[in-house]
Amino acid sequence: MEYSLRDNIYLQREQLARMLHEPLAHLARRCVPVWRDREQLNTVLMDGFTEVPHCSFLYCLDANGVQICDNIGSQGVTAGHFGRDRSQRPYMKEAVPTWGFLLSDAYISLSAHRPSLTALQVVYDETGTLGYLGADFDLRNLPATPNLYQESANWRQIKGDPAIRGAVFQQCRIESPMDLNLDQALSILEELLTLRGVFQCQVHFSSSQATIWSVDDPFTYRILDPEALSDPDICLVYPPRPYPPNAAIPQQVVAQILDTLRPLRMTDENLYLRMSSINIFNGMISLTFSCDGSHYMHYEEFLAKNTAFWFGTAA
Repeated sequence: MEYSLRDNIYLQREQLARMLHEPLAHLARRCVPVWRDREQLNTVLMDGFTEVPHCSFLYCLDANGVQICDNIGSQGVTAGHFGRDRSQRPYMKEAVPTWGFLLSDAYISLSAHRPSLTALQVVYDETGTLGYLGADFDLRNLPATPNLYQESANWRQIKGDPAIRGAVFQQCRIESPMDLNLDQALSILEELLTLRGVFQCQVHFSSSQATIWSVDDPFTYRILDPEALSDPDICLVYPPRPYPPNAAIPQQVVAQILDTLRPLRMTDENLYLRMSSINIFNGMISLTFSCDGSHYMHYEEFLAKNTAFWFGTAA
């Protein structure tokens, strides 16, 4: 099953909520008899700290969001937080669900400046709500879901710098070294992508360079300068590799994609392609134009659009 970014976040939060709700509800009940005694609250939280998995700090707040005990962590009491007003923190501004447990959205902590989240458990007795048991978590310490989200294949357009967009018709394309040798440069990139183990490339037309990633060393990028992009001998540096069977872009389509980039670069003097990237595994093409606008789309959608579409003459 494929998971979107939002799906992955939802699953992560759902698992964390299931993990934390019961331990915090149990600990909150133990706080009720000593609710108005700072020292005894500290003791209850220290005794129950290990029951709350992955927790950084525990503390109790009154109904107004003011802390009524100290912070309790793995090393014991952390002084300096008693009486602290947390009412304006992000987690205190979220509505607590009717069942009395809230897992906040992630936020940046004040002390460590780290992505964090807080769980709040309502504490109540026969008279009503007393306040909240709070538990802070550093995102680094939380378990991750095993499913990595899949990047959407839907076309996305992202607007760039307004200053560049506003002056687009006051500029014109300056022929770059790559422009003068574009057919050979694209042929070299085709060879690398289809027969030499390169699975992603970013083509920087205006600066006449390409950044590539190879299956033999996927964590390191390499830069091909104008000299490399004009010399087919560069292909000898990359040993022949079979085209990956799990690539989303068919091998025979790579040349068609590269050929389609040429008119986007050369057709118009004001609106022209500055950079493009191809990833054969996720099947996505990115395009950044002189107006600083970027597009991300599946290769099939990219190939379905003709030059007239990009330059505003399509219906």
